[in-house]
Amino acid sequence: MFNYEDLTIEFAVVVNGRPIDCAVSAEALESHFHAHSARADDLLHAFEHGRSRIHALTREYLAMGLPGPVLLRSGHFRWAQRHEARR
Repeated sequence: MFNYEDLTIEFAVVVNGRPIDCAVSAEALESHFHAHSARADDLLHAFEHGRSRIHALTREYLAMGLPGPVLLRSGHFRWAQRHEARR
């Protein structure tokens, strides 16, 4: 769901049987998933295209012990890319 107030796409992931509220910023979707603009339809399209990567990074952060909710910003994806390159 698009949140007009803070320009995020909100979603939930289920961890240990309970849903955790999460969001990804418009900036992250534009920078890392090629959203053409901050318009809702462009952001939703980019989110759908990158859903598996977005959910995987969300789960990785939750596995570090973060209680949630999680807000992924562009820097989180840059960190993940550097972290992945070291593996």
